[in-house]
Amino acid sequence: MKVLNLTILFFILNSTYINAQDKSINEERFVSIGGIEQWITIKGEDKSKPVILFLHGGPGSTMSQFENNIYGRWEDEFVLVHWDQRGAGKTYGRNFPSDVDEEFYVENPLKVEQMAKDGIELTKYILEYLDKQKVILVGTSWGSVLGMKMALKCPELFHLYIGHSQVVNFSKNISYAYKKTNELAISKKDDISIELLNTLGKPPYDNARSYGQLLRIIKKYEGENSIPAPESWWKIAPKYDNEKDSKARYDGDDYSFINFVGHEKLGIPSMVSDIDFERDGLVVNIPVYLIQGEQDILTSKEVTEPYYNKIKAPKKEYFLVPGAAHGLNKSVVDMQYQVIKGELQF
Repeated sequence: MKVLNLTILFFILNSTYINAQDKSINEERFVSIGGIEQWITIKGEDKSKPVILFLHGGPGSTMSQFENNIYGRWEDEFVLVHWDQRGAGKTYGRNFPSDVDEEFYVENPLKVEQMAKDGIELTKYILEYLDKQKVILVGTSWGSVLGMKMALKCPELFHLYIGHSQVVNFSKNISYAYKKTNELAISKKDDISIELLNTLGKPPYDNARSYGQLLRIIKKYEGENSIPAPESWWKIAPKYDNEKDSKARYDGDDYSFINFVGHEKLGIPSMVSDIDFERDGLVVNIPVYLIQGEQDILTSKEVTEPYYNKIKAPKKEYFLVPGAAHGLNKSVVDMQYQVIKGELQF
């Protein structure tokens, strides 16, 4: 009798273990999207939970390579999908030569519309693969350009859209950022920054280097007035911590950035020069939530809030996060979680 009871207990425990395995998902692989192989990760403890698709910023600032210190705790309640977009990370490494020249850049431009198509195709793949009706869409910085484009084009695929550090109009965003940074430099008597800003002049610029120099000053001042993310968030997972993947991330970041801002001498137009959501992103047929860092200079509240006020959507909310700048930190991630958990019912 005792042996029988132990046997029954073994089968119960073994069945529970198998069921838990069946429910969870942990996949990292290439899928065919937009005619090329693109890298995605899908992770969650229970495949029946709502799915969140994250759209990284940059455009080359992928998230898949990091250990689970940013969103890992969400995996108990959601299925999380990260995607190395066209021209970034492992997707870049899979599809582009290891050594590129100026001719390559000219002949292989990145286009917003193509990348938005990629995102929609990926969403449809996820819906079919995980047997879902809709996903939650979260875009950060550059990812907010893709996110808004995707939400506008195919709202039926998404429960809602969360835009963090929402880009509204790149020309307006970068012009305000220059003005604000110049004011800060003057108030702090930062002669080095003042001299560089005067040398650069007001944007737009005709080369990527000038934009890079301005962004470094912006980042410096944002950092002085905001709370950074924990260093542990940016720890590279062992399987991505190798020379090949590191080179793909570095090269993809350069490739994506030069396409993002443009470079006149090479004949590369800015892929966001025509982005103006105040013109063509005012009617959104799903709930819209904008999360804004109070200390964000690059996509400042002075630009995002007036845009938000014009949006027409079934539901919308604007969250100003103290101590946050343009990038992610704990307060931003906590706010994303609160929006999804507290504002929405599934």
